Amino acid sequence: GRFSKPEAITVSAVALQDHIIHSHQLQDPSLANPFKSRTRNIKNIYKPVNKEMVRAVVDTGLRKKSTHYENKEDAEKEYVLDPSPPQLTLAQKLGLVEPPSSPLTAEEWGKIKQRSIEHGDSIQPCAICREEFALQPQVLLSCSHVFHKACLKAFEKCRGKKCCPMCRKEQYQTRVIHDGARLFKIKCAIRIQASWRGYIVRKWYKNLRKTVPPKDSKLRKQFLEQKVQEISNRLLSSYDINLDEFFSEIDSSIAASRDVFQQLEKIVISETDWEKIQIQAFRQEISDCPICIMPLSPAVHPASLSPGNCKQFSRQTVLLSCSHLFHHACLQAFEEFSLGERHLCPLCRSYYQKKILKC
Repeated sequence: GRFSKPEAITVSAVALQDHIIHSHQLQDPSLANPFKSRTRNIKNIYKPVNKEMVRAVVDTGLRKKSTHYENKEDAEKEYVLDPSPPQLTLAQKLGLVEPPSSPLTAEEWGKIKQRSIEHGDSIQPCAICREEFALQPQVLLSCSHVFHKACLKAFEKCRGKKCCPMCRKEQYQTRVIHDGARLFKIKCAIRIQASWRGYIVRKWYKNLRKTVPPKDSKLRKQFLEQKVQEISNRLLSSYDINLDEFFSEIDSSIAASRDVFQQLEKIVISETDWEKIQIQAFRQEISDCPICIMPLSPAVHPASLSPGNCKQFSRQTVLLSCSHLFHHACLQAFEEFSLGERHLCPLCRSYYQKKILKC
């Protein structure tokens, strides 16, 4: 019915007051209700417990535990988070306050989402936590801004009312989308493909470096040296080297060489050969004995050979078949201290035959 003017003013004041109270209490928010009363069941907190009825339970792992998992959200499904629209207050019914907007249709949500994609909101990090959306659920507001679902829930709980963190629009509608997850999957796929292609190219390039020689002369030389070294290493690795057999072969070859030298030593050297060896020794112009470092007899120098000079030297000179000269006494002393059945020359370490030179 119709009211008189004072009554109408009173009704309007009461309606506005009721609307303000309801707006501050955030009835039915989209994500969080900070003023929702939480009652605790304190009925049986201080109830005494009968210790005789308590039994120890040992978990052997054989018994299957009954677990109830919540149904996970579909990774590709989009849905509206806002609950059913609340009842209109008296002020909204009387037209004093603008009523809340009606729920958006699928076409309107498509336009809002398209506007958000054009702005690149899903590519940019979340405006609240400044992190990438990755695979975490994200929420699209009716003002086309996008946030993490958990971040917007915490923001509404801290703020105490519905207010967009970007444009400060109140009484917005929310819808869960998965554009950030889709873009993140594409980004990960691109990274995997890039790493795989890089691996293939590096493998191909290494194979190319191993098979095709470079054009530069220095690099080509190094390439060929490396190839030769690899071939030699393969050859060495293909043979089974036995050190004992190797040393036994060396010993047998040395024994054969000694037999040859012994056969050569059995050959009698003629006087003509001794003269040739003596001439060869004279050409060396050695005047001192290599053992005692004392002057040799004048027999080494035929030009100074005379009966008077020969009496001055009491030591006899010995000529070896290897054309080396020594004092006879020095060589005998050396042979006494040397080991082995056969004697070796002190200088060239070869078997010898000796001849005493006379004045």
